[in-house]
Amino acid sequence: MTPGDDEADARKSHERRDRRHRAREAALQMLYQWEVGRTGIEEVLRTYWSIERPGEGPLAAPLEAFASKLAAGTVEHLAEIDPLVSAHAEHWRLSRMAIVDRLILRLAVYQFLYLRDIPRKVVINEALELARTFSSDDAVKFVNGILDGIRRDLDTGTAGDDAPTA
Repeated sequence: MTPGDDEADARKSHERRDRRHRAREAALQMLYQWEVGRTGIEEVLRTYWSIERPGEGPLAAPLEAFASKLAAGTVEHLAEIDPLVSAHAEHWRLSRMAIVDRLILRLAVYQFLYLRDIPRKVVINEALELARTFSSDDAVKFVNGILDGIRRDLDTGTAGDDAPTA
């Protein structure tokens, strides 16, 4: 292996991360459409991909599928996700959180619980990037604090009786 091979591997890894990040952005946008538009997630999934976005190329089919899985899975598992978020959001009711922040938290917790092949630190970093892009600096700290607490509890098995087991 040559130094050029290492650089090519690093570039491919970075490109893959960027594409998966775009898929997470799409999932967040679908969740926002679901929450604000009061539209069923099935309808959101059908319509989201038909909209052209200037300056953005289409996502490859596997990334569309990943984004759709994230959005649909988050909605499907709210009964397991929301209690974990609520338990770690001291002095904050879910209904009082900014919509985008709440959706970022839900999306991340879905990945913690149901996409275990993705390291939890990666999930947190991706959530923080979403908060930087779609929310505020304060939201980044808020999201980080809640997700880190949930991650710690899941890692130690103290997340509560409602949390799905490994």
